[in-house]
Amino acid sequence: MARSSRAEPSAPLIRLDVRAALRVVAGFCAALVIWLTFSAPYERALASVAQVLVNAMERPAVTTLAASGGEILVDRSDFPPSSPRPGIPASETHFNFVLLAALFALAPHCLRPRPFGRFWLAAALLAAIHVVATVFQVESVYALRLGPWSVEHYGPVARNFWAAGFHFYQIAGRFAAPFALWWALRLDG
Repeated sequence: MARSSRAEPSAPLIRLDVRAALRVVAGFCAALVIWLTFSAPYERALASVAQVLVNAMERPAVTTLAASGGEILVDRSDFPPSSPRPGIPASETHFNFVLLAALFALAPHCLRPRPFGRFWLAAALLAAIHVVATVFQVESVYALRLGPWSVEHYGPVARNFWAAGFHFYQIAGRFAAPFALWWALRLDG
């Protein structure tokens, strides 16, 4: 008897049913509580790590980043004392943690060690993305929002580089990053 050359369709990686919807809602709610509870300390850590990277690109290192009231305040020791200090809205950078958790909650048995560990690996990678996004946003402020000082210290290529990186994250990256990490680290069954 001849065998059929047709391949059997494979089972979907994720089943979208009522239980999956409930897991997503539960994952979203749990992540929202975690995010709201730990936003302030996370923003302080984010500001500290981003400051190290910004300082590594400066000669001399003059930037200080401080998290306060949901913002990352940008200060430079060479700013005139009376000048305003720009602030970066921090939650716009890291709210996507909640989306990442909801995506990982789609999988059945998402709290077992292996999938739960993959979620936290994805969360750590997302934190690294947050640091890079913050550096781009600080450099974008320097390159574009400080008037004549920006033009004097940043050429057209640098202004476009920092602005493009910042705008890419704001428009697409902050939404795409959780999906890309989930897709790359999801379990195949």
